[in-house]
Amino acid sequence: MPKTKGKKRKTIKRLLKYVTEGYKLQLAVVLVSIIISALVGVIGTQFIKYLIDDFITPLLGSQSPDYTRLLNVIMIMAVIYLVGVVCTFTYNRLMVNISQGVLNKIRTQMFNHMQKLPIKYFDSRTHGDIMSTYTNDVDTLRQMLSQSIPQVFSACVSMVAVLIAMLATNIYLTLVVLAMVILMVFVSRYLGGNSSRFFVKQQEDIGKVNGYIEEMMEGQKVVKVFNYEEDSKAKFDDVNEQLCDSMTKANMYANILMPCIMNIGNLGYVLVAVIGGILSVNGILTIGSIAAFLQYVKAFTNPLGQVSQQMNSIIMALAGAERIFDLIDQEEEVDEGYVTLVNAKMENGKIVESKERTGMWAWKHPHKDGRITYTRLRGQVEFENVQFGYEPKKRILHDISLVAKEGQKVSFVGATGAGKTTITNLINRFYDIQDGKIRYDRINIRKIKKDDLRRSLGMVLQDTSLFTGTIRDNIRYGKLNATDEEVESAAKLSNADKFIKHLPQGYDTMITGNGEGLSQGQRQLLSIARAALNNPPVLILDEATSSIDTRTEKIVQEGMDKLMKGRTVFVIAHRLSTIKNSDLIMVLDHGRIIERGNHNELIAQKGTYYGLYTGAIEID
Repeated sequence: MPKTKGKKRKTIKRLLKYVTEGYKLQLAVVLVSIIISALVGVIGTQFIKYLIDDFITPLLGSQSPDYTRLLNVIMIMAVIYLVGVVCTFTYNRLMVNISQGVLNKIRTQMFNHMQKLPIKYFDSRTHGDIMSTYTNDVDTLRQMLSQSIPQVFSACVSMVAVLIAMLATNIYLTLVVLAMVILMVFVSRYLGGNSSRFFVKQQEDIGKVNGYIEEMMEGQKVVKVFNYEEDSKAKFDDVNEQLCDSMTKANMYANILMPCIMNIGNLGYVLVAVIGGILSVNGILTIGSIAAFLQYVKAFTNPLGQVSQQMNSIIMALAGAERIFDLIDQEEEVDEGYVTLVNAKMENGKIVESKERTGMWAWKHPHKDGRITYTRLRGQVEFENVQFGYEPKKRILHDISLVAKEGQKVSFVGATGAGKTTITNLINRFYDIQDGKIRYDRINIRKIKKDDLRRSLGMVLQDTSLFTGTIRDNIRYGKLNATDEEVESAAKLSNADKFIKHLPQGYDTMITGNGEGLSQGQRQLLSIARAALNNPPVLILDEATSSIDTRTEKIVQEGMDKLMKGRTVFVIAHRLSTIKNSDLIMVLDHGRIIERGNHNELIAQKGTYYGLYTGAIEID
C-alpha cells in the first residue's frame, strides 16, 4: 500500500509539471476566477439574510412601502452574480485550452518516445493495449484536467468560505453540520475507496479487450479459414466479462456514493431546520439567519458530494496516467555507437569524406587519440562465436560463426525455430547478442550507430507492411528524399513497374489497409522496390517468396535477382530451389550450424541438406 501511495504521489507531481510548464499565467487566471466564482456564491447566500431581515420584513409591516432601496440592492447583487458567471465561463474556457495543450504534449511525447523503443517492447505487448493508452487513458486525463480538478478546487474554496460564514452566523448549528460532514467523509472513504480500486482494474481490462479485438481484426481471414468464430467469441466473452465485472463494481460504488452523500446532507438540512426553528422561537436567531443558514447547509454539503463523485474520475485518470508514464518510462533503445556512414571519395589514393553524393560510402571511425579513419563500405559480415537468447537464461543461438564476403549470397535453411530469422535480426541490431562478436567490414557493429548501420542494410520480409498513401509514397519509404525518377527506376529494377502502370492512377494510386486490393505478390514487389531505392550494399531476404504462388514467385525472383547483383545477400527460404546458386548455405538445427558449403558440396555430403533437398527430411 505505501508503494502504491508513493507511486500515485509521483504520478501527481509529474502531471503538475506538465500542467504548469507553459501555462503559469493561464493557471493564475483560472485560480483567481475559481475563487471569485466561489465567493460570489457565498455572498449570494449571505445576501438572503440581509434581504429578509433588513428589507423584506420591514416592508411587510409598512403602510406605504418604498421599494427603491430593495431594487438598488437587487441590482448590485445582479452585477455580482454576473461577475460570477463571467469568472465561471473564463476558468472553464481556459481549462479546456490547458487540458488540450497538456494532452497534445503528452501524446507527442508518447509517440516520439515510442519511436525510440526497442523491437522487444512491441513483441511483448499487444498493439491494441498500446493503442488503448493513446485513447482511453489519455481521455481520462482530459476529463480530470478540464472538469474534475476545477470542480474539486471550486468546491473546496466554496466549503471553506461557507464554513467561515456558518461559524459567523451560529456555532451550534455549524457543529451539527460538521457532525453530518464527518459521517459523509466515512461513507465517502468506504464507497470511494472500493470504487477507485475497480476503476483502476477497469483501465487495465479495457487495454486487454482492445488488444484482443485488434488481434482478431488483423487475423479475421485466419479466423474465417479455420472456423475459429465460436472460439474467438468465447475468448472475447471471457475478457469482456472481466471488463464488465470491473466496470459494474466501479460504477455501482460510484453511483450510490452521491445519493448516500446527498441523503446525509438532507438529514443535516432537516436537523438544522428543526434546531434553527427552536432557536428562532427563543429569539436567538432571526428568520433571515435561519433561511441563510439552510442555504449554507446546501452550499456546504453539495460541493462535498461533488468532490466525492469527482474523486472517482481523478483516481481513474491517475490509473491511466500511470499506464501512460509506464510507456514514457520504458528504456529507450541503447545506441553506444560512434562510427557513422558518410559520403566518400578517393583523393590522392586515400578515402576522404565528401559533402556531395558520390555513390561511394565509407565508415567514419573516430579514435580516442583524435585520429579519424575511413573504411570503405563493402558489405562484408562476420559472426564470431555468437551466443544469443531473447531471454538471458534461454539461449537460442549457440556458437554461430560465419563469414559473408563482399558480394556473396549466403542462405540459411532449417526447420522452423532453428534460428534463421534470429540471425538476420542480429545483423541490424534489432536485438543485441549476449556473447561473441558481429563485424561489419571488420568493424564491431556495437561501434556503429544504429541508424547508420540500418541505413546500409535492406530488408525484404515475408509480410510486407504498406501504409495509407500513394504507391509512390510507399516506395519512397525506402528513401524519403528520393525524386520521382529514382522511385520509378527502383520500381523498374524490381519488376513492380509493370503492374503499377496498369493501376487506375499509376504511381499516384492511393492504397489503404496495408495494401487492400493488391495481391501478395504485388505487395512483395513494392517491398523489393523500397529496398532497391535504398540501394544498400547488404540485403536480407526473409522468406520473401514463401507466401506467393510459383508464377508470381518467378516475377518476384527476377526482381530480387536484379536487386542482389553486386550485393552481399542473406537469404532465408523454405523453397530450396531458390538458393541453389548461393555461394554459401548454412544448415541450422536448434540454433547451431550443423552443415555449411555450397549446394554441390552439401549434396555430396549426403547429410541433412541432402535429406531436405531430396524430400527425405521435412523442412519443418
